[in-house]
Amino acid sequence: MSFDQKLLEKIAQVEKGGAEKYHAKNRETGKLFARERIRLLVDEGSFVEDAKLANNLDPELPSDGVIIGVGKVAGRPVAIMANDSTVKAGSWGARTVEKILRIQETAKQLRCPLLYLVDSAGARITDQVEMFPGRRGAGRIFYNEVHMSGEVPQVCLLFGPSAAGGAYIPAFCDIVIMVDGNASMYLGSPRMAEMVIGEKVTLEEMGGAKMHCSVSGVGDMLVKTEQEAIEAAKKYISFFPENFTQAPPRTDPMPPKSSGKRVDEIIPADQNKPFDMYALINELIDEGSWFEVKKLFAQELITGLARIGGRPVGIVANQPKYKGGVLFVDSADKAARFIWLCDAFNIPLLYLADVPGFMIGTKVERAGIIRAGAKMISAVSEASVPKICVVVRKAYGAGLYAMSGPGFAPDATLALPQAMIAVMGPEAAVNAVYFNKIQEKPEAERAAYVQQLRDEYRQDVDIYKLASELVVDEIVPGDRLRQELLQRYELYSRRFQPRETKKHGVYPV
Repeated sequence: MSFDQKLLEKIAQVEKGGAEKYHAKNRETGKLFARERIRLLVDEGSFVEDAKLANNLDPELPSDGVIIGVGKVAGRPVAIMANDSTVKAGSWGARTVEKILRIQETAKQLRCPLLYLVDSAGARITDQVEMFPGRRGAGRIFYNEVHMSGEVPQVCLLFGPSAAGGAYIPAFCDIVIMVDGNASMYLGSPRMAEMVIGEKVTLEEMGGAKMHCSVSGVGDMLVKTEQEAIEAAKKYISFFPENFTQAPPRTDPMPPKSSGKRVDEIIPADQNKPFDMYALINELIDEGSWFEVKKLFAQELITGLARIGGRPVGIVANQPKYKGGVLFVDSADKAARFIWLCDAFNIPLLYLADVPGFMIGTKVERAGIIRAGAKMISAVSEASVPKICVVVRKAYGAGLYAMSGPGFAPDATLALPQAMIAVMGPEAAVNAVYFNKIQEKPEAERAAYVQQLRDEYRQDVDIYKLASELVVDEIVPGDRLRQELLQRYELYSRRFQPRETKKHGVYPV
């Protein structure tokens, strides 16, 4: 046999992955082979693999269960790590860890996004001394992720399990896309939980995709198929620069997908009447550009990427349709992380405020609403990208602060004509200030007296008065809002803001 023939046979053997029975098992559950996932992700013929022959002397460990390399997505370079679940369930050995470390170092050196295609049962206990505790052990993977955070985009596509310590790969990524029914992440399996703490629980309850995307918030996007996950990852990275030193890529502008309704028809005049904030978002953004982050988690707040006139923008919007748009612990956490993400990669921010404030009561106080609110306000305060606050209907109390109100250095505070800014709404304010006087009135006169007080309060916080006092920079008719945003983002993109000289703040997390 010639040397070339031996090499070709060895490569063919390695590229098959594990035994056919494992491939068959994956096909039964709708899972693709790791190399097929990469093929669907990258531009045709662009993937260059490294360390393909790792552990090739052991026929049961082709590539040591992980594929690494660099390819292109829409012509732009990306580094890729993909667990091969047909090889010992994608578990980690010493060479697996070394390969992951090397592709992280490659991404850092090339300053390009890194995509983790995760489908792994975690560490091989038999290899723990070689792969777990040392300086080039598994812990170094997470150390690298932290140091790469905000330097290059890090994306996790979770196709199967991400178990035990391996669960921190998705945890440290910028976004986690999870395939419903197959993806999971957990520090301890259901079997371990039963043995150690006596809890009987299913895998879905413990760490399933739906749970993490709707309850824990560790997952950012729930998809039905692997193909959908791959397409979502492609769309996601299209909003981002290759690294933090670059501006986000622009595309040809597209008109919005309008409902045919005027903005003032979409938004009810009654401050307390719910409406769907997505309807307003659709009037402002380029058609087909919406990419929502954490859609199923803390739904009182909407966070998502979009384009306005071809320019990527991160949108933080209250959702009056869900819990009245009140901010809770989870929604404050959700907002803070999204703001940090956009700010890290130079994506301008748009705040659409229709917020009664933060939730009150014993339950949320014990859950840390003050701490969570401070975290969100910290993120708002630190963001140095161009940012615009639009007061849609109301911004009350600390909700104004959390949505980047005037005191938080937005490039502009805009308001729609029906907007109100106040410490609290008319109903709550009148009750708080005049409760005793109201009780002194004869019952037949109370309703009229209360209405009089509310009308006086509304006059005091009238949006034209606030514009007169320079609280808002412009009152914009709804049908002009998109054009106003287009012009302002174009101007603000030229703004220079020097970096802080301190290391970092002490965050209220």
